[in-house]
Amino acid sequence: MKAHDGMYIGGAWRPAAGQDVIEVVNPVDEQVIGTVPAGTAEDVDTAVRAARAALPGWATTPPAERAARLTALRDVLVARADEIAETVTAELGSPLKFSQAVHAAVPIAVAGSYAELAATYAFEEKTGNSVVYQEPIGVVAAITPWNYPLHQIVAKVAPALAAGCTIVVKPAEDTPLVARLFAEAVHEAGIPAGVFNLVTGLGPVAGQALAEHPGVDLVSFTGSTAVGRHIAAVAAGQVKKVALELGGKSANVILPTADLAKAVNVGVANVMSNSGQTCSAWTRMLVHRDQYDEAVELAATAAAKYGERIGPVVNARQQARVRGYIEKGVEEGARLVAGGPEAPREKGYFVSPTVFADVTPDMTIAREEIFGPVLSILRYDDEEDALRIANGTVYGLAGAVWAGDETEAVAFARRMETGQVDINGGRFNPLAPFGGYKQSGVGRELGVHGLAEYLQTKSLQF
Repeated sequence: MKAHDGMYIGGAWRPAAGQDVIEVVNPVDEQVIGTVPAGTAEDVDTAVRAARAALPGWATTPPAERAARLTALRDVLVARADEIAETVTAELGSPLKFSQAVHAAVPIAVAGSYAELAATYAFEEKTGNSVVYQEPIGVVAAITPWNYPLHQIVAKVAPALAAGCTIVVKPAEDTPLVARLFAEAVHEAGIPAGVFNLVTGLGPVAGQALAEHPGVDLVSFTGSTAVGRHIAAVAAGQVKKVALELGGKSANVILPTADLAKAVNVGVANVMSNSGQTCSAWTRMLVHRDQYDEAVELAATAAAKYGERIGPVVNARQQARVRGYIEKGVEEGARLVAGGPEAPREKGYFVSPTVFADVTPDMTIAREEIFGPVLSILRYDDEEDALRIANGTVYGLAGAVWAGDETEAVAFARRMETGQVDINGGRFNPLAPFGGYKQSGVGRELGVHGLAEYLQTKSLQF
């Protein structure tokens, strides 16, 4: 076990204000693998002051130079990719191959995309007798979750730095080790002191202090809708901007003309990936009544293959929560066709890959975000019924549509109230905007739209 001390503030590792620590636990064997300081409001204040002090210099740094620093950062992440993957595997429990392919590779791609954008983006434009400048919004507070611990940091830090903002990051308490590794990478990349700052700590303490700090201009939060609502209320009281990436209950709509086997297999894989700990996971599979029984059989067979390949969920609390939802599904009359509430192993926070059939839209498992490897399969009568079920949720983050004809799939997707839809298994694109309709959030991450969140406009009239 390694005791890590200090916070990365103002370009150096500094001792924390208090003595309290957070224990980092490996979810596979429940062993404590390290500790980090539990930051206080005092640590947050020091970090915000460092970010404010660094802001004038960084905001006026030419975009080409900011791009060069981001390129250097990406190169350090590339050089440390194995270490990143091993760290995420240790603190999140995801299988090493998945950590390499997703937890390390995606943030590298995102950092690279913002290095390019910083160099090419038009930060000023002429319109009529005005010149409109896009300027950094200022000091950013980033509060990030544990499910994609490095990606979620980079998806906030890279655009903020490209825009000329300075930032204070408060990573999730379950996965702070990869955040510390990232701070080392920032230092190695030569990003000026105070431009990036890291405070580890508990959400209700350090996160709250950061969200309500008067020296912060924008709060970017990814996590649950309940906490997002609280952060939005705190920010609204100070008239500061928020960007919120919240929950999801995404629909995977399989139209009758689709390749059923492919749609079901990819759909199951999507839900089991990262042990179901993905806000955009397609946790509701919608199948036409004529193909329903076949789809259920295919899904049960597919889910069975994930028994040994799936990692644990992040902690004991999440394990209990997910198992509670599975019990609730059984209680409300859904039919278990794979998995169940029993823990598949004696040690570790494992949950069996679970599939429910005969799920109706009013059931808890069809309405609430479970955040575990649990799939609900719902039947629909016709396309209008499918659309009503797909849109019948408070969330609107992602989704999928499968059809024999792409045009048919696109026509359906255009009517879905959601921020992202994959057509016939379309791949994740780090340049496309990611974010939700309805209670799935406010604002967008990734690509040009993600950069725009960190900019504000000033127009000069001539």
